[in-house]
Amino acid sequence: MKHLISLQNWSPEEIREVLNLAKQVKEQPQAYQDAMHRKTLLMIFEKPSLRTRLSFEAGMTQMGGNAIYYHTGNSPMGSGKESISDSIRAASRFVDVVMARLFKHEDLLEMARFATVPVINALTDHSHPCQILADLQAIEEKRGSLAGLKLAYLGDGCNNVTHSLMFGGSKLGMHVSVGSPAGAEFSPRADIVADCERFASESGGSVAVTDDPAAAVADADVVYTDSWMSYHIPREQMEARVEKFRPYQVNSALMAQAKADAIFMNCLPAMRGYEQTAEVIDGPQSIVFDQAENRLHAQKAVILTLCGAV
Repeated sequence: MKHLISLQNWSPEEIREVLNLAKQVKEQPQAYQDAMHRKTLLMIFEKPSLRTRLSFEAGMTQMGGNAIYYHTGNSPMGSGKESISDSIRAASRFVDVVMARLFKHEDLLEMARFATVPVINALTDHSHPCQILADLQAIEEKRGSLAGLKLAYLGDGCNNVTHSLMFGGSKLGMHVSVGSPAGAEFSPRADIVADCERFASESGGSVAVTDDPAAAVADADVVYTDSWMSYHIPREQMEARVEKFRPYQVNSALMAQAKADAIFMNCLPAMRGYEQTAEVIDGPQSIVFDQAENRLHAQKAVILTLCGAV
């Protein structure tokens, strides 16, 4: 059974095939309007989301299928009255594909181990592969070939978006630069850096981690940032984290260190005045809503691929 658990586990060829299909789906949606006819997607949510639910549910509907929203807070699985393995084995008897947005990556791995239908990672504390597929599609639309481009990420380096950008970028020959505060709490995990350095050596890309925001963004083709307050961060840590991350805020001065035609990205939600200023996210270099739209197309491509509908 083929799943999408992490781009870490997908080959460059598999990523490329999905990106090519996402492009076709976006350009010719009518060609896929019945591709999932009478098929059902189960959407398991432990974490809240706007874009994830809307893009998956709309995508499945637009391809002729159905989607079921299921929140773990109202289920035996969420209350601990039923094991994840039993829950997912039962669910597999009713639906054709499952997506799950969870706190713990280990829980997703357990789902994939016992499911008899494809499982899609819609976000865990380790990885956010669907977001990065949409991001790569958006970059390719704006800048052409991905290979050789420099993508600079600024902010919290130890999170699922950063790690997934590193996986995807390094496998497709990009030069991924992460600018984050020093220390294990804020820097990309050492084991992930090592994996991505190996992927980059095979693709012709590179991976660099620095605590100097100007060095990270120098001559970048793409400047990317994400929330300083991920869902799992307690609210009482906000003041300390804002102080820590303030030097990594993407403002006009920092964007000026990148290439003149660099694009700006944020996977949303975004807080103006924090991880980026309003003039950047609302300015002409920003493509944040283009990348948000591509969640629809990239996830359609993932569903079609995993379900063997192409």
